[in-house]
Amino acid sequence: MKKIGLFFFLVSSFTFAQKSALEQKINAITEGKKATVGVSVLGFENNFKYHKNGDKPLPTLSVFKFHIACAVLDLVDKGKLSLDQNIFFKKEDMLPNTWSPIGKKYPEGNVSIPLGEVLDYTVAQSDNNGCDMLLKLIGGTKTVQNFMDSKGVKGFQIKRNEDDMHKNWKTQYDNYSTPNSAVLVLKKFYDGKLLSKKSTDYLMKIMIGTTTGTNKIVEQLPKNTPVAHKTGSSGKYNNGLTVAENDMGIITLPNGKHYAIAVFVSNSTETDAVNCKVVSDISKAVWDDFNK
Repeated sequence: MKKIGLFFFLVSSFTFAQKSALEQKINAITEGKKATVGVSVLGFENNFKYHKNGDKPLPTLSVFKFHIACAVLDLVDKGKLSLDQNIFFKKEDMLPNTWSPIGKKYPEGNVSIPLGEVLDYTVAQSDNNGCDMLLKLIGGTKTVQNFMDSKGVKGFQIKRNEDDMHKNWKTQYDNYSTPNSAVLVLKKFYDGKLLSKKSTDYLMKIMIGTTTGTNKIVEQLPKNTPVAHKTGSSGKYNNGLTVAENDMGIITLPNGKHYAIAVFVSNSTETDAVNCKVVSDISKAVWDDFNK
């Protein structure tokens, strides 16, 4: 019994020391920054936990496209939708002045695109027109909220689509997640508690193929590290405010183990480069800590 007690004491002491060292690194990165920085880290196999402002609701921006994709794939799992079915984009569905590789490729609309391809555009390339089309298909943001609520996901809210947020930038605050909620939903997803194995593998592959935010959590990690992530960015407004510069994802370590990380930089008056470097530096600090 004494040996067991000593073992748990040593493990808890190590975890505390690891957390303390990581905390010092992250505090040094965020010190003096004119921004709210939310961070959450969750080790999947060792249950290591760290957070800074982890329970603070922060605007998600395009990070919410992960949650939308999950709600869509849940309907695929239930046989109500098919990845092969065609989604028709009319000209008026191609919102101008928004980030949309679909809109760039088909500026006149009037095109049918398979649902699976729309999901890929929406998650891997963060397409805003694809996002709003998916929401239209499934019955709006309420369907996403209800799905997440049904899976026990706390600290997450979705009320606005991309069109709403473009019409009035203040509505971006109506979509939020706590950093802790972000890593917990990624863990549920990874564990197969959100979707079927087929849909989980499908979305995981799309997220590993993400092309946005290469200067965020993936930037300083070793090349070819599997990172299944979703980025979000508000851009700057006239008052020099960045509502959000976000990234969250599942990282696979060289030893085959995993951790989830969410870094949300909110209400920042720093430059875009500084905001992204905060995300990148925190990601590197966490990676180094797990690979000690």
